[in-house]
Amino acid sequence: MSNSDHDSSDLIYGLDDRPPIRESSFAALQHVLASFVGIITPTLIIGGVLGLGSHIPYLISMALIVSGIATFIQARRPFKIGSGMLCVQGTSFAFLSSILAAGFIAKAKGGGPDEIMALILGVSFFGAFVEIFLSQFLHKLKRVITPLVTGIVITIIGISLIKVGITDLAGGFKAPDFGSLENLSLGLLVLAIIIVLNRSSNAWIRLSAIIIGLGVGFIVAGLMGKLSFDNLATLPLMNFPIPFKYGFSFDWGAFIPVALIYLITAIESTGDLTANSMVSKQPISGPLYMSRIKGGVLADGVNSMIAAVLNTFPNTTFSQNNGVIQLTGVGSRYIAYFVSGMLVILGLFPIIGGVLQNMPKPVLGGATLVLFGTVAAAGVKILASEHLDRRKLLIMAVSFGAGLGVAFNPDVMKEMPTLVQNVLGSAVTLGGLTAIIMSFILPDKTVVAEVQEDEAVTETSKSAAS
Repeated sequence: MSNSDHDSSDLIYGLDDRPPIRESSFAALQHVLASFVGIITPTLIIGGVLGLGSHIPYLISMALIVSGIATFIQARRPFKIGSGMLCVQGTSFAFLSSILAAGFIAKAKGGGPDEIMALILGVSFFGAFVEIFLSQFLHKLKRVITPLVTGIVITIIGISLIKVGITDLAGGFKAPDFGSLENLSLGLLVLAIIIVLNRSSNAWIRLSAIIIGLGVGFIVAGLMGKLSFDNLATLPLMNFPIPFKYGFSFDWGAFIPVALIYLITAIESTGDLTANSMVSKQPISGPLYMSRIKGGVLADGVNSMIAAVLNTFPNTTFSQNNGVIQLTGVGSRYIAYFVSGMLVILGLFPIIGGVLQNMPKPVLGGATLVLFGTVAAAGVKILASEHLDRRKLLIMAVSFGAGLGVAFNPDVMKEMPTLVQNVLGSAVTLGGLTAIIMSFILPDKTVVAEVQEDEAVTETSKSAAS
C-alpha cells in the first residue's frame, strides 16, 4: 500500500505510486474490460457498413495493438509526447461519420476494400497533423480551455455515452430480445454487484468490483444460454502489424471532415485529460496541468498517425477509464504499462479477444452504465466548482441544448449538406463548438485579463532574455 498522503483522498494508489504486480494486473484488467468493446466497436461498424468482410478480424487486431502502443506513449511520455497519466487510448467514435463518408467516396469511384482503406488511412494520417499542430498552441487558448468549456464537454461526453450503456444493458442495438426481462435482470445484476462492492471498506474488494461484476454476469449469462463461441474457429492463430498494408491515397473531399473532427477531438481530449487529472488528484490549472494537456493532445495526434500507419482508425483518450480510476481508487500511471501489454497480446492472439468479444451486451451494459455515468458526474463536478453567473449559465444552457439536442434527435441535420452533417451531427462536436463560440462572443473579463497578463509576462521574459 502507498505510503503517500492518499488517506484523506479517494485514491488507494496515486499517480507515481507503483502498486505490486498482483494489484497492478487486476486494476489493468478492469481498464481493458472497460475499454475493449469501445476499441473494437468502431471497427466492427465501419467494416460492416463499408463491406470490408474478411478484413475485419485483422482490423480489430490492429485496433487493439495500436491502443496498447498509444496507451504506453500517453503514460511513459517519451520526448514530452503524452500526459504522463493513466490514459487508456482507443479507436475514436467521433470519427465514425467522417470515416464512413471517406469510405463511400472511395466506393463511388469503384474501389474495393483495399482502395477504401487506403483513402481512409491516408486522410486520417494527414489529418493527425491538425491535432499535432494545435497541441503546441493550447497554452494560448485559455479563453477556450476553461473549466466551464471542459466541464460542458465532459458532461456531454458522459451523457451521450450513457445511451450506449443503457442500449447494451437492454440487449444491444437491434437485438431481437431488446428490453426483455432476462436482459434487464442480467444488466441490473452486474450494476448492483459493482455498486455494492464499490461501497466496501476493503480496498481489495473495491479494486475488484468491475471484474467481479463482469465475471458473475458472464457466468450467469452462460447458465442462461446467452454465450456462443462459434466464431473462434474462424480466427487465425496470430495477427501481426504490416505498415501501410492497404496502400495510401488522398482526397480533399474526404480530408476536410476528418480534419475538422481532429480539431474538435483536441478539445474533447482536453476534457478527458482534465477529468483524468481530477480523479487522479492532479491540478486542473497551472503550468503542470497545461503541460499535461499539451502532451496528451500531442500524443493523441501522434498516436493517430501511428494508427494510420498500422492500418487502423484515429485514436483518442477514453472517457470510461476515468470512471475506472474513480471506482477502483487506482490512479497510478504504471498501471498503463500493464494495460498496454494486455491490449497488444489481445491483438496478437485474436482468439483471446474473440472470447471477450462474446461478452453478452447486457453484462457489459451493466458495467459501462455506471462508468459512463461517472464521466458525466465528473463534468458536473467541474461545473459545480465554478461560480455560475448569468453568462456561464447561458453558455451551459445553449451548449447542452445544442449538443444533447442532436443526440436525442439526429434527424435534425438530415436536410443539411453532407459536410455539415458529418461535422455537427455529433453531440460532443456541436456542444463543444457551441461552448467555444459563445465563450468568445461573451468573453469572461477575468479570463481575458489573465491572458493579457500572461502575454505581458511572456513579452517581459523575452525582453529580459534578449
